[in-house]
Amino acid sequence: MSKNEPPRIPPFNPLDKSHLGESVAEATLQQSVELLPPKPFMGAGIYAIYYIGDFELYKHISEKNKNEQYDWPIYVGKAVPAGARKGGFGLGADPGLVLYKRLAEHAMSINLATNLKLSDFRCRFLVVEDIWIPLAESMLIETFSPLWNRKIDGFGNHDPGSGRHNQQRSPWDTIHPGRPWAEKLKPTLISENEIKEKSAQYIVKIQNKLAARQSTPVNFKK
Repeated sequence: MSKNEPPRIPPFNPLDKSHLGESVAEATLQQSVELLPPKPFMGAGIYAIYYIGDFELYKHISEKNKNEQYDWPIYVGKAVPAGARKGGFGLGADPGLVLYKRLAEHAMSINLATNLKLSDFRCRFLVVEDIWIPLAESMLIETFSPLWNRKIDGFGNHDPGSGRHNQQRSPWDTIHPGRPWAEKLKPTLISENEIKEKSAQYIVKIQNKLAARQSTPVNFKK
């Protein structure tokens, strides 16, 4: 480019994958908030789970979600058709109740926890075409850094099955005991107090990040 030539501005591409992810993520945040689990429905897609209870460690997250604001999900996830779970794309596969069932599984996990109440949780969800599900999930996780995705791992885990209980118990099951299969696992090498301490520091860090855009709509662009 010569010195006299004006700069070239890259054209906006609505089909760029980041823009597509932003579109689906924004559509999810526009959905109504419902009880967890919601009533049964058909479809695959993405979801966000919100906490509004009084568990001390989560007080700052709860404050963001009270008064029907729901500004900070504690967990974001996806449910894809069976074909996608087996390594394919699952394109065109009948998803059945896959998204509803995933939300119902989460509700059961919360119900089994000895120090959580299911009535303190809400959810948003969006039925999405198969190919956009992972992209939108990643976008929401990157934007909100949900605690149960990024710091307290294990909420979405399943029973590893008979003969495979030599694995360590997850941080989530350490803080929220109650799932019978998790009780059979080996204790985690990190103490409960250490998990809570590091999680509290993480919450403050992300809270400051979210506060920076509190008065403006969610901006997915970095």
